[in-house]
Amino acid sequence: MSLSAQEVRGMFHHFRILVVGRANAGKTTLLQKVCNTTEKPTIFDREGDEIDDVVQGSVDRGDHDINNEVVFRSNRGFVFHDSCGFEAGGEEEFKMMKQFVSERASTKELDARVHAIWYCIPMDEYHRAITTAEERFFSECDTNNVPVIAVFTKFDALSAVALGELRSTPGLTRKDLFEGTPKRAEEIFANANIWGRLCETQHPPRNYVCLANMNIDKVDCGPLLECTTSALGDEALQMLLISTQQTNLELCITYAVKR
Repeated sequence: MSLSAQEVRGMFHHFRILVVGRANAGKTTLLQKVCNTTEKPTIFDREGDEIDDVVQGSVDRGDHDINNEVVFRSNRGFVFHDSCGFEAGGEEEFKMMKQFVSERASTKELDARVHAIWYCIPMDEYHRAITTAEERFFSECDTNNVPVIAVFTKFDALSAVALGELRSTPGLTRKDLFEGTPKRAEEIFANANIWGRLCETQHPPRNYVCLANMNIDKVDCGPLLECTTSALGDEALQMLLISTQQTNLELCITYAVKR
């Protein structure tokens, strides 16, 4: 028997996501888009007390406890956790992250569970997209069925590279450049074999999504929300995410029809 949105809300009060990724991967902008805001987040410690010294970009810096909760006032249904700097090579931070995932993936406290993990990899550094941090995470971190989505941020950087290559090709018109740039960007991404390398790891991500132009107002995170919903598998969690997000009406309609 299918659960109603109200019944799901009775089981879980928040949709909880661990956000992983190096500094300047575009994490703050991504989360702002998901929560439909340009405001900075509020951060609460594990006791639920607000931390006063929050500044814009705090999610990207990775300078706080992984157990701290990052919340945007525009949508308090989402609770985010920051991976807190293991990407920079900190052994202690990596151990803390693994322990957090292990505990939060299987805790009996339903509202404390992490439901999804977004691993952000910026494409403005596509030549070094997979560093030691990515290799260690996907080789050593068993997420206990919590789906990991590889989020390739700043994909527009590949479009810039593609446009530069095409401009050096004689005889192409403006229309050729406009139509050929997205295709060439996809080819650059495919040739770099980033997704293929991740799939060969011990604990590969469930799926991936490419996000571009997150700094443009009309661009949203629909593809990421759709990808995450599909990866969840469990109907109750899918309903929780759908009811929590407030930016993608099409996603609501799609899953309403499926039910």
